[in-house]
Amino acid sequence: MNRKDLIRQYREARQPMGVYRVRNTVNGRWLIGSSANLPGMLNRQRFQLDHGSHKNRSLQEDWNRTGPAGFELGTLDTLAAPDEPGYDPARDLRALEAMWFEKLTHSDGPGYESEPGRGA
Repeated sequence: MNRKDLIRQYREARQPMGVYRVRNTVNGRWLIGSSANLPGMLNRQRFQLDHGSHKNRSLQEDWNRTGPAGFELGTLDTLAAPDEPGYDPARDLRALEAMWFEKLTHSDGPGYESEPGRGA
């Protein structure tokens, strides 16, 4: 397989989708979001935090204060896409994110946002 075929194969591959969390291990606060491309979104979150450009100011301030060692970034849940043409995962991802938001609010206390859907 040549380089061009490998690049095409990579671009056509389905990325894992689901709900992610950025968790402050020092104070327990968290931020969740959902994405149709979890690896890309986790990379984006870390990049924005490392460069001081994250839109959530409270999270950015805590990151600046404690540094990356005080945080965990990871996947909470994944969503399996059905094999139907034209499937749009947006509604399913929002529902999954809302479920996790409620669960974490009750078990882990307050997050960086007061409602789901504002994490990214």
